[in-house]
Amino acid sequence: MKLYSYFRSSAAYRVRIVLNLKKIDYEIESINLVKGDQKSKSYVGINSQGLVPSLELDDGRIITQSLAICEWIEASYDNPKLIPDDSYQAARVRACALVVATDMHPVNNLRILKYLENELGVDEPKKNRWYQHWVEQGFQAIEKTLEGTSFCFGDEPGLADAFLVPQVFNALRFDVDMKHYPKISAINETCNEIPAFINAHPDNQPDNPSVES
Repeated sequence: MKLYSYFRSSAAYRVRIVLNLKKIDYEIESINLVKGDQKSKSYVGINSQGLVPSLELDDGRIITQSLAICEWIEASYDNPKLIPDDSYQAARVRACALVVATDMHPVNNLRILKYLENELGVDEPKKNRWYQHWVEQGFQAIEKTLEGTSFCFGDEPGLADAFLVPQVFNALRFDVDMKHYPKISAINETCNEIPAFINAHPDNQPDNPSVES
């Protein structure tokens, strides 16, 4: 399989974590969002939205949208289970992932921040405060749902952790004060000691300019 990815894209980061947790072999095809690779005719032919990630399956079919990709992986590869069999617990896991994927990330991704800056003339401090506001709103809600277990829901990492950790990475980039979210911070630290998360981290991606080839 081939994952169209950008090292700092939190949506691609989620999928890398899930692929790694499932121990699935895949290759990375870098789509440089800063240089505008996502707008190229060849990539728009793969993903009509011009977004990452996209997952190209072994037979050439394409899946887009990080949650859809992760759900496909979960349905196609048995172990480890990332979504519980119990329908109520599964709903809780998905709800947590959706807070990140549909409430926090969409208003804070690169194209939104660029629009604020370039089209609306929002300066850097106000842009950063915009980012922090929506992250704080989401983290406040997630923090209340967590029970203090090693991971978001239980003692093994799952789908919710795969979505939460990249959001924490971005929050730290934008100077969000994480002391208000001790459960989230503890989960983030625990996850980042696991190889699947370490290997998915932006600092360890081949298209990260700071990584020596």
